[in-house]
Amino acid sequence: MVAAGEPAVMECQPPRGHPEPTISWKKDGVNIDDRDERITIRGGKLMITNTRKTDAGKYVCVGTNMMGERESEIAELTVLERPSFLRKPSSQSVLVDQSVEFRCEAQGDPVPTIRWRKEDGELPKGRHEIWEDHTLKLKRLTSADAGSYTCQAENMMGKAEASASLTIHVPPVFVVRPRNQVAGMGRTVTFQCEATGSPQPAIFWQKEGSQNLLFSSQPPPPSSRFSVSQTGDLTITAVERSDGVISDRPPPIVRQGPTNQTVSVDGTVVLGCQASGTPAPTILWRKDGLLLSTHDSRLKQLDNGALQIRYAKLGDTGVYTCTASTQSGEASWKAYLEVQEFGAPVQPGRPTDPNLIPSAPSKPEVTDVSRTSVSLSWKPNLNTGATPTSYIIEAFSHAAGSSWQTLADHVKTESFVLKGLKPSAVYLFLVRAANAYGLSDPSPITDAIKTQDVPPTSQGVEHGQIQRELGDVVIHLHNPTILSSSSVRVQWTVEQQSQYIQGFRVMYRASPESSQHHSDWAVYEVRTPAEHSALLTQLKKGMTYQFKVRPFFNEFQGTDSDIKVGKTLEEAPSASPKGVTVTGSGDNGTAVLVTWQPPPEEEQNGVLQEYKIFCLGNETRYHLNRTVDGSTHSAVIFGLVPGVLYRLEVAASTGAGTGVRSQPTAFQIDSWGGVVAPTLDDESTISGQISDVLRQPAFIAGIGAACWIILMLFSIWLYRHRKKRNGLSSSYAGIRKGLCAQRTHPQTQK
Repeated sequence: MVAAGEPAVMECQPPRGHPEPTISWKKDGVNIDDRDERITIRGGKLMITNTRKTDAGKYVCVGTNMMGERESEIAELTVLERPSFLRKPSSQSVLVDQSVEFRCEAQGDPVPTIRWRKEDGELPKGRHEIWEDHTLKLKRLTSADAGSYTCQAENMMGKAEASASLTIHVPPVFVVRPRNQVAGMGRTVTFQCEATGSPQPAIFWQKEGSQNLLFSSQPPPPSSRFSVSQTGDLTITAVERSDGVISDRPPPIVRQGPTNQTVSVDGTVVLGCQASGTPAPTILWRKDGLLLSTHDSRLKQLDNGALQIRYAKLGDTGVYTCTASTQSGEASWKAYLEVQEFGAPVQPGRPTDPNLIPSAPSKPEVTDVSRTSVSLSWKPNLNTGATPTSYIIEAFSHAAGSSWQTLADHVKTESFVLKGLKPSAVYLFLVRAANAYGLSDPSPITDAIKTQDVPPTSQGVEHGQIQRELGDVVIHLHNPTILSSSSVRVQWTVEQQSQYIQGFRVMYRASPESSQHHSDWAVYEVRTPAEHSALLTQLKKGMTYQFKVRPFFNEFQGTDSDIKVGKTLEEAPSASPKGVTVTGSGDNGTAVLVTWQPPPEEEQNGVLQEYKIFCLGNETRYHLNRTVDGSTHSAVIFGLVPGVLYRLEVAASTGAGTGVRSQPTAFQIDSWGGVVAPTLDDESTISGQISDVLRQPAFIAGIGAACWIILMLFSIWLYRHRKKRNGLSSSYAGIRKGLCAQRTHPQTQK
């Protein structure tokens, strides 16, 4: 007994004779031709190298001389085969909670035993099945099921193994979700975000209405105010109005702030701070830029926002800042406090007589609005308070910051032209009156005004200059970001800028390698020059696309960027294979030939990797399934049983899963091996349905229960019937006995 491919040696002791006999060999009664290069006969030994299945048989050693020949006893050579794989399991990637199948087919002599095992672990208990064709199915997959699975085929001649890896993908789940926050203009804010999944999900941020994406893997430009940490947190520095939903209300106003004062040691001083705003502002105090400690019992912030300092020390000398803040912004006012030794002259704060300070001016009027300047005019309030000696003008604009700014002071007239404003910006203005004793309350705030826009840059420009500058623009296109099966994010960088960029045309088409038909470039326009990304939607699933970007200005167009390629994510086919037919396979009376055509290209949703053929008999024991490569459009199904009604369905599969099955094709194989369509008349249909019902376990169990109930009822009836008869018999016997007694003793009757 040897394995195929191994050498076989059979020895023979020559019989004695004179002259010396020659040795030859026979196989199954036929002389062996030693001209076969695999066969060698030497010294009576028969040696066969690289044995084959055809070498198996009965061998006889023959000794021959001139006196005759003599044969040895029969020696039988058995040639077996080590296990080898007809189909090895393939590695797969599957989503958590789904199912997966590993197929394995092996051959050998004797037929090998096939077992499955998981490297570094056990097969999932209660969640795995091994079918008759040795397919391993894992259900309700978890992350722990990932790993290597090995199919082992073994017989008495040896064993063979084939392994495949299983990767479990877990959809992203947020562990930490970002929360709404309120931040003042110019501040820094951080949104925390953390997610888990397998593979580890990439976190990116996108503002609603914007095409830009922010990734942690992309380092931000040096001038960018946005950054994403490796864990996914988004940080925005120097918050601007455009960063979020910011209130249209202006920041608060410090109506009267602290004044410079001098106080002696151990004295008490109050630094005033009156602020207004909507909502009511929060007031904080700082000394020399540092927030004042709340642990010092000498310091107290009063209900009206003023700061009271008791038992003043020399160390309290410094610059004190009152800051009033709301979510719209903040306003601040500074004053200097000096603490001196005993006996030094004390400088009081704001005078207690309101008539010494000017009253607030009237609401300013705004005229002559240009790109960078406006004219303001106002009137002093001479009915109350002192006469002002000068004026201070303050302005607020979201384009310039988050606080009121002093644009002009020591203004001696009741009108003034403010210059150096930002174009196309919205401004608010107020005016304060001043004299030697201090500042008045602010005037009413002006209505919002907007400075003029920048004039179009193309006016009066020669067309050739526009075309030349557009042609010099250099666009570097990044690799596209695949977001889903139908959407892609395209981003680019403009390395050579030009003032004549009105927008960008993002052009895309199906790659010629992945599409059977030539497709033209589709165009998506980005009409904002500062926008360097685009979100493309409604793309074909599982399709490879080409992308490029082109700048434009009206009818003028620049140079295209380099072309980048990206493939949308695959999905299971949304249509079934077409034209499924079932015909006989020729001489084999238990097989059929199945042919089909692939699903329509627009519904394949990716690269077709395989086709699954489901041949379902009228009982589960007759079910036969087959899988073939995605480039194959026919298959032979063996092992069918004549007379059994089969329903055949075909489904295409991509890397994302199995798609829609075709409509069932019913057929039978007759006793001659031909394929016939089943009879679909009413009688056969009804009889088939009745036959199916009669085979159901529930129907059989119901019939058994009904028979048992009938038998019990019959037993109860029989028992009662017999009991009743016994009672009647007893009564009848008593009556007869009484009648006999009357006949025997007639004299007792009256």
